[in-house]
Amino acid sequence: MEALISAVLGDIVSRAISVVVEKCREQTTANEETTIEDNLQRLHQLLLRISAAVEEAEGRCITNQGMIRQVSMMIKQMFRGYYLLDSFKCRNNKTDDEEVSLSSFAQSKFNPAKRFRRLSSNTQIESMEIGRDSSKELKQVVLVLESMVADMKEFAIFLMNYPRMYRQPYGSYLFLDNCMFGRQMEKEQAISFLLQAEPLVGGNLGVLPIVGPRLIGKSTLVEHVYDDERVRNHFSLILRYRGNDLTHETATTFRDHCVIKHQNIAFGKERLLVVIELLGDVVEGAWKRLLQTSERCMAHGSKIIITSRSEKMVSVGTTQAIMLRCLSKEAYWYFFKMLVFGSTDPEEHPKLTSIAMELALVMRGSFVHACVVAAVLRAANLSAGFWSSVLREVRKYTQNNTLVFGEYPEDHMTRFIWSIPERLRSSEDRGLFLIHHSHQKGPATHGEVPRITLVDLISGTWSTLPRGKFEVLRWRSLIPPYYTYVYSCELVQNKNTRTEP
Repeated sequence: MEALISAVLGDIVSRAISVVVEKCREQTTANEETTIEDNLQRLHQLLLRISAAVEEAEGRCITNQGMIRQVSMMIKQMFRGYYLLDSFKCRNNKTDDEEVSLSSFAQSKFNPAKRFRRLSSNTQIESMEIGRDSSKELKQVVLVLESMVADMKEFAIFLMNYPRMYRQPYGSYLFLDNCMFGRQMEKEQAISFLLQAEPLVGGNLGVLPIVGPRLIGKSTLVEHVYDDERVRNHFSLILRYRGNDLTHETATTFRDHCVIKHQNIAFGKERLLVVIELLGDVVEGAWKRLLQTSERCMAHGSKIIITSRSEKMVSVGTTQAIMLRCLSKEAYWYFFKMLVFGSTDPEEHPKLTSIAMELALVMRGSFVHACVVAAVLRAANLSAGFWSSVLREVRKYTQNNTLVFGEYPEDHMTRFIWSIPERLRSSEDRGLFLIHHSHQKGPATHGEVPRITLVDLISGTWSTLPRGKFEVLRWRSLIPPYYTYVYSCELVQNKNTRTEP
């Protein structure tokens, strides 16, 4: 009997302790949630002030390098804040589609929703730990933004010393389809170099290298630089070199391979700006020969901008090179969110916002992919089911190519694209595209672009599919230099393109 009583009392004590521990845990969680809500509200208020300051700064002609760096830091923290704010808003919103499942979220280390999903009792501790890390990050972002806001009065005083731009800045983010995103400070850095006076002695020609990988936006940045009214008023002639190799160029052939981008006849001095766009690096002897010839023929104050994918070209510059990298995940999410939702408030569609955040992570910073996918999603009229299916196909695209090549493929490699909607297939086993290569065309060839667009094929709006090899319009840029991106591809059998084990 005593043993039975001891067992019953032990069980009662154990349950009592469990209840007390659980209540303490719930109280702690409630306190943490209250703190998080307060920080989120404060973050939202800070972002409104920072956004206003950034928009004002991007409307000014800033030439001081220190101010440019300060504005760049503000923009970076603004993107980080909005990303974190949207992450917390999406944490309790689940999609009904299997593709936005908890297991898939767990595979991405950048996925904000991963921090708050509880898959089972075995993952509760891990989720709580990740949640605490998120809370720490939230506090850190709030502190950084509060520090920036505290110095805002001094920043505004310095900002007022710079004149306003003649036109609405691209950084206002009102019409992202028609503007350059995320490169405003790089643009001001390049313009500051071009307008800077060169010393009268020494005879050195100013050279600015702009280096970055393919499709990162080098040509777009340069075009926006020499289209700026300040640059056009500073140089009497702006030339763009059309070739890809300087090895065998002479002074005569180099000039023949240049096209005039701007000419100011009324300008007295023959101050030139030459833009050279190369794919790789240049032979040292050829570059020295071209530079010596240019110094003899070009007036004092003339400048050269040279773009390349090779980081070796940094050494040819007379000033600090501009290195173009992929946007951060925070900046890319801001860009993609504005493209997808436009004037629609994302807060009114938390499920769609969660899907869009996952898409932004999967697309890995590609501007073209963001524009294509955003166009497809906008055509679906905010349908969560369709958005989930697009996410599923984008994941398949990334997974198939990763399995084939071991890493994300370059544009010159043959690779797969997502499957065709069933209603467009002419047979059961023709459902995938095989992309042989992609290329870009200049604005002069816009009349020769394919009639079939990638958006039509993905969304299923094209009535009939061609047989054999054909070209598809991947995307047509609406900003200078107005490039058109084209896929050369063909339909292949499903069974022959399956890459899953």
